[in-house]
Amino acid sequence: MQRADQRDDRAQPSQRAKRLRRALVCAAAVPAVLITAACSSDSGDSKAKSGAESTQSAGGGSTQPSASASPTVQAAAYQKLPDACGALGKKTLEDLVPKGVKSAKKGTSDDPSTRASCSWSSLDNNGVKGSQFRWLTVSLLRFDSDATRGSGADQAHTYFTRQSKDVQSVDGAKNTKVVPLSGTGAEATAVRYDLKKKEGLFKQQTVVARVENVVVTVDYNGAGLAGEKTPDADDLTKAAEKALKEVVASVSSANGAGGAASSPSGSSEPSKPASPSKSPSKSSSSSASPSKSAARES
Repeated sequence: MQRADQRDDRAQPSQRAKRLRRALVCAAAVPAVLITAACSSDSGDSKAKSGAESTQSAGGGSTQPSASASPTVQAAAYQKLPDACGALGKKTLEDLVPKGVKSAKKGTSDDPSTRASCSWSSLDNNGVKGSQFRWLTVSLLRFDSDATRGSGADQAHTYFTRQSKDVQSVDGAKNTKVVPLSGTGAEATAVRYDLKKKEGLFKQQTVVARVENVVVTVDYNGAGLAGEKTPDADDLTKAAEKALKEVVASVSSANGAGGAASSPSGSSEPSKPASPSKSPSKSSSSSASPSKSAARES
């Protein structure tokens, strides 16, 4: 009996020791789990933080798109104009103004390389039989390329269109006829009409052409005065068209037989912008209606 109690007493410390060892093992295991969880948590936070920082860095590191380069326009093909009074040969002048070959009168211009004109008048006096009157005007207008207004050719096209319409709206014009022309510059047209004045019936021909960035206007009218026969409108128109082609050719010749437009390797840099005094609006106001000018002169 005593031995059994002693065995029980000896067994209890042994069991308590086992339970203590198990508790210590479990207790020791808990920090490891916590550390593992903590490491996992830190690792996730670190990755999240790293991702956030990467995103922030990517966002903060983005640069604003650089400003686009200034727009450029095609360079003007022609940089100068011919002498308007020398744009027609002697033979042509003898046909158009037989008594006025030497009557050339140069128009005023603040810049001859942009705007030029010349006029001639002829009065073939046949005494009591009357007289044949002729009036001829050549006008040239050149447009520079400009980043704001566009290429010289586009500006010239706009002016050509407006010029062609203005000629058709002359006060008192009768029997107006508009004929598109081919083979002269990039675009060309002829406008003719009758204009009754106290001196007689005037046959008016205005031919307009655009060659690259230059607009050429030839204004030609004729009348039979004091009983002389009225000139034939078809003959006057043909003479005006001949003069127009000659002036267009002189523009190309003055710029080296075609200027920059004839050379594919020509510079693509825009030409110097026109000054305010060269603006299309002023140019058009000064020579928008050569037919009106001719009518006043005649």
